[in-house]
Formats: sequence, C-alpha cells, structure tokens
Amino acid sequence: MKHSSAHSFHIPVMGLAFTIDSPVKVARYGISSVVSIVEDELIESMREILSKNENKIYEKIETSAPDYRAERIKAYLNLMKDCVQKQVNDMRLQDFETGTDLQKYFVLLPENSELKKQFNQMLLSEGDFKLTLQEKLKKNIIAGSIDVNIMTKIDKVNYDAQGTELPADFSDALSALRGYAQSDLNSSLVFSAGLNPRLYAYCEKFDDFYPDVNGKIKKKIILKVSDFRSALIQGKYLAKKGLWVSEFRIESGINCGGHAFISSGILFGPILEEFKMKRESLFEEIYKECESALKNADRNMFKEKPILKITAQGGIGTAYENSFLSEYFNLDATGWGSPFLLVPEATSLDANTLEKLATAKQEDYYLSHASPLGVPFNNFRKSSSEVQRLKRISKNRPGSPCYKKFLILNKEFTDKPICTASREYQKLKIEELETKYAAQDPVLQIEIDKVTEKDCLCEGLGASALIVNGAKLSHKLNAVTICPGPNLAYFSGTFSLQQMVDHIYGRLDLLNSLNRPIIFINELQLYLDYLLEDIKKNIHELTDKKMSYYRNFKTNLIEGIQYYEILFEEMKQKDNRFQISNIELLKKIKTKVNEILFSSPVISV
Repeated sequence: MKHSSAHSFHIPVMGLAFTIDSPVKVARYGISSVVSIVEDELIESMREILSKNENKIYEKIETSAPDYRAERIKAYLNLMKDCVQKQVNDMRLQDFETGTDLQKYFVLLPENSELKKQFNQMLLSEGDFKLTLQEKLKKNIIAGSIDVNIMTKIDKVNYDAQGTELPADFSDALSALRGYAQSDLNSSLVFSAGLNPRLYAYCEKFDDFYPDVNGKIKKKIILKVSDFRSALIQGKYLAKKGLWVSEFRIESGINCGGHAFISSGILFGPILEEFKMKRESLFEEIYKECESALKNADRNMFKEKPILKITAQGGIGTAYENSFLSEYFNLDATGWGSPFLLVPEATSLDANTLEKLATAKQEDYYLSHASPLGVPFNNFRKSSSEVQRLKRISKNRPGSPCYKKFLILNKEFTDKPICTASREYQKLKIEELETKYAAQDPVLQIEIDKVTEKDCLCEGLGASALIVNGAKLSHKLNAVTICPGPNLAYFSGTFSLQQMVDHIYGRLDLLNSLNRPIIFINELQLYLDYLLEDIKKNIHELTDKKMSYYRNFKTNLIEGIQYYEILFEEMKQKDNRFQISNIELLKKIKTKVNEILFSSPVISV
C-alpha cells in the first residue's frame, strides 16, 4: 500500500452537518475528512460560528450578492484552511509532553508508519540526538486533507428574487464546485451518486483541476463508485477532458450512512476482486485518454505518471477487516464513517441524538424509503425527525414545509418541480390515491404509507451542527435526521478520538457484546433482506421488468456467495482471527436465496 498521508483511513462525508467542521477537529492530527458543500445556508452559519471561535472578523455574505452560494462556500473553506494551518503551526511550537496536540499527533499514528517508528525512537533517545529527532518529527507533520463532497444528483436550477431562472452555472452543484475551485485548498473533490455530465464538464473551467507547470494537480478528483464498470465509464469520461481521477472510492452496500445506492445484488467482495485484477488496465486506459486530451488541449502535461488510488469504505468494523481488505485487495486506504458519529472530537452530533445512538439496539437501524431522491436511505427509528414525521401524520398533516428546496424533483402535479417530502406534494398525492382506491381497499393504506414515508432531509441533516454550537436554527425546525450505516449497531457508548483510532489500528477493541458477522456477511444479509422486502412490497403489481430485475438480483447473489465460499476457506487457513461461524452463516443465507423461486408471474419466497 502507498500512503501519502499520515493515516491509512479517512472519515467520509456524513449527512450535511455531521462532518461539516470535522477538518477543524481532526486535520491537525493528520486525519483527512470530507465536508458536504451543497448547503450554503448551513455553511454560512458555520462560518459565523467558526469565525467567532477563532476571534476572526465575520462579514455576512448576503443572498443578494451576485454569486453568494459560491462565495459562501469559498469563504468557509478558506477559513477552515487557515484554522488548520494555525493549529499545525502551534503544534510545532509545543514540547513533546503528555496532553499536548503534538504528542497526540504521533501517538495516534499507525504502528507501521515511519513517523511513528521515529517517534518511538525519539522517546528512547537522550540529549542532543533526542532534540534533533524532535525537530525532524515536527517538520514532518502532515495535516489531514480538507476534502469536499458534491452529491451529483443535487443540482437543481435556481431563480433570482424576481423568480427569473438563473443561468446553468448557478445551479446548486455547479455553484458548489465553483466555490471549491476558487478556494485556496489543495485537496480533493469527491463526486458521489453517479455521473452528472454538466457538472463534470464544468471542471474544465478551472485550471486547478489540471496539472500545473510542475505536473502537479492542486485540486484532485475522487469518484465514489459502486462497481468497476461505473469507475471505468466515469474515469474515461473525465479523462477525455484531460481531468485525472486520483482515486476511486468503492463503497459497499452497507454504506457509511446516508443514501444506500444498492446494486442489483453485486456484492462487495467480487467488486473489490475485479478492481484488484483490473487495476493496472484501468490505470493505463484512463491515463492514455487523459494524456492525449491534455496534449490536444495544449495544457501542462504530467512530469511522471500520476497516482491512482483504490480505496474502500462502508461497514468496516474491526481492525482485522480493515487490514484484510487493505492487504488482500491491495487497497491504498479505507474509510470509516458511522462509528465516528460516536466521537464528539471528530463529528458534530447534538447531545440528544448522540445519547440515543450510544444506547441504540440493532433493530433501531433500518433501511428506509425516506429520501425524496427515491434511493434507499439508512435511517434511525429513535431520531427526532422520525418522531416529528409520525406526529405530523397523526395530526393529519403529513409532509414537511419546504424552504430550502434542494430536492425539488417532482412535476407530477405542478409546473415547477416540488419535493415528494413536502406537505404540498403529499396532500396532492394522497388525494389522488383516495380517488383511485376504495376506502376499504388495503392497497390504499399501503400506497399512502409509501407517500408519507418521505421525510425532509434538507433541514434534518443540517440541524445537529447548529444545535451543538447553540446557533439559531433556520425556520425554527430543530428535528434532527440521522443516517447511520447499520454497522453502528455493533458500537455502544461514546468514545474519544484516540479510542476510535486505536480500534481501527487494532490497539483497542470497542465492539459491544453483539455477535458481529464479517462485513461480507453483513452486506449479503442486507441485500437479501432488501430483495425480499422489495418483492413483498411489489407483489401486487409485478411487471416483466421487475421480474427480470429480481431474477438478475438473485443470480448476482448466488455468484457472490460462490465467491465467498472460496474466499472464506482461504481466510480460515490464513488467519485464526477469521470466525468459522461466518461459513455457517453463509450456508444459511445460500439456502434462503435458493428458496426464492420464480414461476412467472408468481414468486415464492
């Protein structure tokens, strides 16, 4: 593995608010994290908070400013960069004493890190040699990267105060990209949720995404992908524009939280295996396209072949899994998401939600259809937003007021798109259903429940950071939507940053008493549950297209199980940390999958 950073893991983006200020919390320790930059109102509030905390002058960027979204994002990112740089400079002035950030930086490092080895050598040294080593260590401190995320699907058209449609450059995603591109950061932009041609093409307008005169890229591109085919298609699409993808970030079906882009039953292990086997050909194919595009555009060329990292995230829960995935599949790093929600030193989660997560049971985590995007969404039954949603339904007022409008995608009843979680949409949709089905028809309530399950994410996913900082909540909506991955069920309590990092590197075990199958089994079980639930939900309206999808899903599950049967035997032989019970669980799931029978138009489960 090749590590250009201090740590071999990163903290992925979580929600809108949970990692909104994580760089200020963890970057000085060499830990990279990802910030969502689509919600400019939240970002402006956080800039005000951070400015006051750092005793810096804050001047509000009003919505009347011509390019206020991009300007807000740029200003916040630059402020975080300045804060982290100051933190690192202050660290270098500290002595190596217990309790200092300087000492903590090196204590947190993995044991195989060269810096960690030099640090341990320094601790055993004396006199001038010790002082020389200390100065060398201070000079080699590397801050974690302040990376940003744009979810490509969130890219609505915007309007000015008079209701006139603004040019395409002022859409949500393009404005966010412009704010990042114009910032001082030297980091990475993570694109998630698939290819957005307009957004990808917009990168061409900014030189920072291209090699400079030294062949270095200031702002790198990371693609979060679910399979090899997606990586190849998107990588080549960008390469043809001379844009290099520096990292493919593979996410399992378990997910780090938030939206779960469930594949058609293609499992994590086989996906990683394909990347492992085709990594070199992927690099060469993309590099050839990129080099040709740079030459044709008369741009600066790479001085040497650029790095292409392959990383993975989503549901990793033990040091054994972490090291196995990295070593067996030749990964450059891993991502740890949901467990960091229990680490106040790393993320921003309000005390009420944190306490509920810390004491949650496994059944409190579930895969829902709450997202207006129509994509499965990891949810938490005890969240205040779920309580609020059910209360609104009980009052016969389902749906949310829609102020921020990031997810207005539906034009079923209106000329301008509205959000399916909005009160307006749900009222209109329920009225339509009530004219379509008889009151006593059981299908009516099933369909109504599908409508009212949609919940407002724009407000709920951004509230926690404001609550933590005692800031004013927009529109007085204080319900928190939390979207942890199901992997969090195996962690109970709250933890310090050092405890969680020690857990990742195998210096400490934080798992609770629940029996935890290996990540591959957890994902496989999740996919089987999803398939069975989807069949049940659609059993009264099966189409040829649905039947084909289900058959393909089952075929992919069976092929994945066959892959795991071989892999698990290999793991059992290589490492005694592999739990034999995983083989038995695999057999049980295989039996259940084989019991799903298709005899069109009937499915037996």
